Amino acid sequence: MKQFFQRSIAGLLLAAAGTVFAQAYPTKTVNLMVPYPAGGPSDAAARIFTTPLGKELGQPVIVENLGGAAGAIAAQKVLSAPADGYYLFQGSPNEVILAPLANAAVKLKAEDFRLVHPMTDAVMVFVARKDLPANSVDELIALARKSKDKPLTYGSVGVGSLYHLIMEDVQHRTGTQMIHAPYKGNAPLLTDIGGGQVDFAVLVYSAAMGAMADQGRLKVIGQLGGQRSELLKDVPTVSEGKELKDFSYKIWSGFMVPKNTPEDVVQRLHKAIGATLKDPAVRSQLAVQTQLASPQMSLAEAAKFYETEIARYRAIAKSINLQPQ
Repeated sequence: MKQFFQRSIAGLLLAAAGTVFAQAYPTKTVNLMVPYPAGGPSDAAARIFTTPLGKELGQPVIVENLGGAAGAIAAQKVLSAPADGYYLFQGSPNEVILAPLANAAVKLKAEDFRLVHPMTDAVMVFVARKDLPANSVDELIALARKSKDKPLTYGSVGVGSLYHLIMEDVQHRTGTQMIHAPYKGNAPLLTDIGGGQVDFAVLVYSAAMGAMADQGRLKVIGQLGGQRSELLKDVPTVSEGKELKDFSYKIWSGFMVPKNTPEDVVQRLHKAIGATLKDPAVRSQLAVQTQLASPQMSLAEAAKFYETEIARYRAIAKSINLQPQ
């Protein structure tokens, strides 16, 4: 009988220890990998989340920036780290879905990641150098048709990024040809548009872009949503023009982890992210960046959303015959 009680107590202690261990995450600093250089809208959004998310988790959350290959270099670094929840990835369709379809050197696939929770929805816009003789997307396309001897240049955050695909789609629909200039991120590209080194780009709208537009250093000539964003009411949508009817795109980002991250860690992260997204200060700071906090989702809903997005973006890539380079 004595041995029975000893074994029972030992079993209970082990079970309790297992429970404590499962609840212990996180016990140290959590890294949030942003796949672009500091200063862009992805970086700005990440830094809005770090303090409140760290408070929910009980440990500091710090941003790490790593640009290149349309964000795939950073994505690969996260996949190469232990799948223990201490390396989160701020992912979007650019890095995890499209980059592998466009860049032969990128070996990861979307299914290598698990979407814990979407974080933001952002407005995408056409932004041009200040002296480009086009003040709308229709005028931009007309200018491209007249500039065959000296094609217009457009920038993106990398080959295979959504911004690159959008411009491939535009050229396909309008019979125009332009020169693609890939960058490591939004911030350096925006700087070059402001300096006149690149004619235009499709980018996520940001507070920095708005400030440059207000200073007359560049101009925002169209937005890509199906309807005008509440956060950018004075800029017409592309589909309001004549050239690109029924043309709309939007971009989301989310917190991701490698697919084999332990379930208890994923649940802890999901709970903390959900609470952070409800924080009024987070939502108002995102609005200043012209980004919206994502709606609440369960883990099952997030998985379904991610699965649907993978299929949608792969279909877009197939429709324009995107080939790995």
